Amino acid sequence: MNYKPAMYSLLFFLLIINVNGCAVKDYQSKARPIKHNVWDSLLRAHVDEDGWVDYEGIIRDSSKLNKYLHLLKTHHPNDKWSVNEQKAYWINAYNAYTVKLIVDHYPIPSIKDIKKGIPFINTVWDIKFIHIEGATYDLNNIEHGILRPKFKDPRVHFAINCASFSCPALRNEAYKAKKLDKQLDDAARKFLADKNKNIITPTDIQISKIFSWYRTDFKTQSGNIIDFLNQYAPVKIEEDAKISYLDYNWSLNTQ
Repeated sequence: MNYKPAMYSLLFFLLIINVNGCAVKDYQSKARPIKHNVWDSLLRAHVDEDGWVDYEGIIRDSSKLNKYLHLLKTHHPNDKWSVNEQKAYWINAYNAYTVKLIVDHYPIPSIKDIKKGIPFINTVWDIKFIHIEGATYDLNNIEHGILRPKFKDPRVHFAINCASFSCPALRNEAYKAKKLDKQLDDAARKFLADKNKNIITPTDIQISKIFSWYRTDFKTQSGNIIDFLNQYAPVKIEEDAKISYLDYNWSLNTQ
C-alpha cells in the first residue's frame, strides 16, 4: 500500500494548524509602558557594532537578562501605549527571548539545532516558552501574529534577529519608542550595505532571502521590491535590475 498521500495529507494538516497558531488575540492588560535600559546595557556590553554576540558574556551577565525578561513578563502592551511603544516592546521581546533560547542551549552551532515537537513541522520558533502576564507565545506568534499584521512595517524585518549569520544584525542598543523610526531606518540601511548579506549594484542585485520570504510585506508598502530597496540601498538600483537571492547561512552569530 502506498502511504505517501496519507502522510502528505497529515503533514499539510499539521502545517495548517501550525501556521494558524500564529494568530494572536489581544491580551487585556493595565500595564504601563516600560523602559528598556537593562536590555540596552546588556546589548552595549556584549554585542559589537557589527552585531556579533558574546553569548558567554551574556551568560555571565544572566542576572541582567533575567531581570529584563521579568520586566517583559509583567508588562504586556495595551492600547494605551503609543504605537511606537508597542512596536519597540515586541521587537525587543523577540530579540531578548531569542537570546534566552541561545544561552539556555549554548554552545550550539545554530539556532535551528534547538528542536521540540513534531519533526519537519515544529521548529525552535514554535516553542511556547514566552509567558507575558496571562498570555503565552512562541517567537512565531510575536513575528507573524503581532509585529507583521499589527504594525505593517517591513522595517521590522531588519530589527528582529534570529541569532544567525545571515540575519540582520542584533543592534547593540535597545529599540526605544522616542527614536524608533530613526533606528529602524538605520537598521534597514546597515542591512542593505552589508555585503555578507546583500550585494547591490545598479544593474544586478543579490539580496537576502528575507526579501523573497516576505515579498508581500515589502511590495505592499512600495509596490515592488526595487522601489522599496531604493529607499535604503547604498546605490540607486535601476528598475530592470537583475534580481537573485543569496543562500541563507544559519550559523550562530557569535563572536
